[in-house]
Order: sequence, then structure tokens, then C-alpha cells
Amino acid sequence: MSIKVTKMNWKVLENVNQLEEIKEASHHKFQLIFKHSTRCIISKMALKNFESDFLMHDAIDVYYLDLIVYRDISNKIADDSGITHQSPQVLLIKDGKVVYHESHEGIDSNVLMKLI
Repeated sequence: MSIKVTKMNWKVLENVNQLEEIKEASHHKFQLIFKHSTRCIISKMALKNFESDFLMHDAIDVYYLDLIVYRDISNKIADDSGITHQSPQVLLIKDGKVVYHESHEGIDSNVLMKLI
């Protein structure tokens, strides 16, 4: 199978109902949620590093969650997954479950790309 590499193509996570769509889609390909606080310099740096290092391809959908505007969605993710909310934070979802998560300086595009 050939993988098409492209620039970052964020889908905006802005509705709690999208979480069920993400869960369902994860049975076909990886889903990634990047939780970002627009008020936090660490989060801003982590997002910038992620965008510059991550090689987007067709084996994954990537979602951007603005925590300031959509904190309720972040809370729902934490409740459903049992993973404590962090900012910034990435969650990799496959077959309806979070298979990898990391936060702050631990967010590493190279690790994620090896898992996909």
C-alpha cells in the first residue's frame, strides 16, 4: 500500500457529536486529536513543532481542538477515555480506543509516525 504524504490538513473538532464519528472512523484508519490552548505558550510551541515535524498522510485524520472555546469537548474526551486532560495533548485513536497519548514536551511526531 502506498501512502500519500501531504501538508497538515486539520479538521476542526467543534462539536461533541464528532467524537462518535471519530470513534467509528478509527475502525478504518487512525484518528488523532491535538488539544491546544490558545492562551498557553507551551501549547503554542508544541503545536508549531508538531506541524513542522509531522508528515501528514492518508492513513490518518487529524483533529484540532481549541480548548479555550471547546473545553466541554475536552472534558468529554477525558471522561470517555479515562485519560486526564492535559494541554497541549495528543491522543491517537484506533479501533475506538486511545492507543497512545502524550502531552507537553513529550509530544513527538516521530513516535506517532512509527505507530501509524
